This record gives sequence, C-alpha cells and structure tokens, in this order.
Amino acid sequence: MARGLAWSGLYLAAAIVPLIFAAIGVADAQRGFWTEFSVALGFVGMSMLGLQFALVARFRAVAAPFGEDALVQFHRQVSYVALAFILAHPVLLQLAGTDIIGLLNLAQAPPRARFAVASTVLLLILIATSVWRKRLRIRYEIWQICHGVLSVLVVAFALAHMILVDYYLDAVWKKWLWAVMTLALVLLLVWVRVVGPLLRLRRPWRIERVTAERGDAHTLGLTPVGHKGFRFQPGQFGWLVVDRTPFSITAHPFSFSSSAEDTPGVEMTIKALGDFTSTVGDIRPGTRAYVSGPHGVFTPDRNEGPGFVLIAGGIGITPMVSILRTMADRADRRPVLLLYAVRSLDDATMDEEIRALERRLELTVVRVPETPPTGWTGDHGYLDRAVLARHLPDGYRRWQYFACGPGPLVTAVEDALAALGVPAEHLHTERFDFV
Repeated sequence: MARGLAWSGLYLAAAIVPLIFAAIGVADAQRGFWTEFSVALGFVGMSMLGLQFALVARFRAVAAPFGEDALVQFHRQVSYVALAFILAHPVLLQLAGTDIIGLLNLAQAPPRARFAVASTVLLLILIATSVWRKRLRIRYEIWQICHGVLSVLVVAFALAHMILVDYYLDAVWKKWLWAVMTLALVLLLVWVRVVGPLLRLRRPWRIERVTAERGDAHTLGLTPVGHKGFRFQPGQFGWLVVDRTPFSITAHPFSFSSSAEDTPGVEMTIKALGDFTSTVGDIRPGTRAYVSGPHGVFTPDRNEGPGFVLIAGGIGITPMVSILRTMADRADRRPVLLLYAVRSLDDATMDEEIRALERRLELTVVRVPETPPTGWTGDHGYLDRAVLARHLPDGYRRWQYFACGPGPLVTAVEDALAALGVPAEHLHTERFDFV
C-alpha cells in the first residue's frame, strides 16, 4: 500500500511540477484567466503523454503494487484525460480571443501551429486505432509498431510546439529543464528497446515441445539455453518472442502454466485467438525464443490466506493450473475452490490435468459450461452471483480470491463478490484483454 501511494504521488508530481516551473517568472495580467488556464491544461496534458511511456515500460518495481494489467488499464484511461486537456487547450484559447481557427490554415500558419496540429491529429489517430483496433481488423503486431512510432511523434511534435511558442519556456533554464525531461524519456526508450533486449539476447530459450490441448490451445515447453532461467511465482506471466530477435517490437504476454517448483524450464499454454496465437501449433521444437519475466503480482505467494477461491474464464485457467500444480508440488493442503467458466466442456483447456490435481489437493472444482451437454445437472450459463453464493465455503470472507479471464467476466465477478461481502483487499484480478 505504501509503495503504491508513493508511486501515485510521484506520478502526480511528475505531471504537475513542469507546469509550476514553466509558470515561474511569467506574469502578464493582460493574458487573462482562460488563456493561462488553457496553457496549464496543455502543459499537464503534455506531461501525461510523456509519462505514458513509463507506465508501459514493464518496470517490475513500478508494477509491483498494482499489477501490470492494472497499469495498462490506467495507461488507457489516462490517455482520454490527456486528450481532453490537449483539445481543451486550443478551444479555450479561441474563446479567450486568440485566432486559433486562423492558424489551422497550415499553408500560412507558423511552424509552432503546424507542430501543434500535427501532434493533435496523430494523437487522435493513436487513440482511435487503439480503441477500435479489433473493429478495424488491425493485426496486433502492426498496431504495436504503429502505436510506438505515433507515440514518439506525438510527444516530439508537442515539445517542438512548446519550444517555438517561446513564452513559458523563454528562460534558458526552463529550456534545459524540458531538455533534461526529454532526455529522460529518450533514455527510457533506449532502456526498453535497446538495453533490455541486449540483456535478453544473452539469455535465449529453446522450445522443447509443443503439446496440443483441449479448446484449440497448445502448451509450449521452454528450456533455458546457456543460463539457469529464472524463478517465478505461481500465477505470474512473461513476455514471449518466438523465432525473432529480442529487439523485435512485438512481444506477447502469456501466463506460466507450469509449477513454480518445476524449474529451470517453464510452460506457457496459449489459446488460438488470432494473430500470433493462431500459429502456435505450427511452431517446431528447437525454435529459439526469448522470455522477459517474470511479471505480475497475481499470485498466492504474495497473498496468504486459509484457503483460496480461483475463478477462471476460458484460457484464464492457465495461471490457475500453475497455482494448483505448485501447491501440489509443495504438498500444500489448504483448501481450494476452482470455478471454471467455459463455452462447453469440450473447450475446458487442461481439464485432464485439473482432474489429476483433484486427487492430489484439497480441491473442489465447479465447471460452469455456457452450453451444457445433454443430461448435465450442474451449474451452467454464466458464472454470476448466484453460482458463487451456492459454492462459497463457510468463512469465505477470510479466503483469498483470484479471478482471471476476459474483461467482462472479471468485472462481473468483482461486482458479485463485493455484493457477497468479500473484502476488496482479498480479491486479485488479471484481465486477459490488456493488449
């Protein structure tokens, strides 16, 4: 909690402090409140755009108090806030008497206006292609490359606009301040795109086996090559690059499905959902891969309790299998309730493994098929509050809860458990739609 508050405070300071420094020494009563307010919004919006790079840089220390999927969700939401601030900047200037509309004539507009328009248009394209990527049928790999390039251009053009205005950044020390902050951003990009991949280049992995699973999924078994791999906690995930260099723009996040005690190798179970995932079954053993990890805080190792309720939707079962396998290998006899929502029982990925684990653990499994087979007498349809209420054990408010799967399912589970009185600090979630 303390670290989370500290990082949140640092984020607010980084977003607001540049505005304070820019305003030092500037006093012009003729400019009016709305002009100054519009500039303030522009400065804060610009700072927030720069901080977007830090939010998705995969720094474990930053993600630890929140979870990486939560940081990505915040990254998405704060984009709308930054966009609102930046769009409000020219609108308020126009209302305050500045002829912004006239500056939209790019043929005659000064360079500072051209940079401002270019930055704003690219920002709109950036957000639109992110929000509607699937509707526009943009491949994830193509989107990721465009997203990175557009992000850099948006910030670079906005910074050029601010410098060319030469009012709030008129003093030399202010220019140096923004130059240092820009350098920090560049160094961040160098770390993420150059230093990090260089370190991973020395720690390759090899795909030893590709195993077909129920539900159009495959399990990749990976072995470290020339190094000892890494230790991970059950429920964590890694970013995977297959048959490419670690400098590749595109990496994919997948949960580990193997036991945390079964090292140095790791397993990832991947469902075919399009783009890269639909080709996993074609990967040949011996293929070179790179794994960045471990990442995530979705693990019982950091959230001890007298018992655990695991709630999985679809391929969200993979971190749950890792948790169960690890508990079995550790001879952990604490009770576990697994609620597994699937389209049909034929789609229940790794169900054979789960049945085997039922014999090794104090494990109760409730399968909830959306389309049940003929003669099915168990729960079916959607995993809702009624299903949870029927199966939660005595003293369930003291247990730890882990929910993973598609966003709508996880949100429904959050609401249902809150209504049933489960403390918020006992619920840990991970959404499989954060990329």
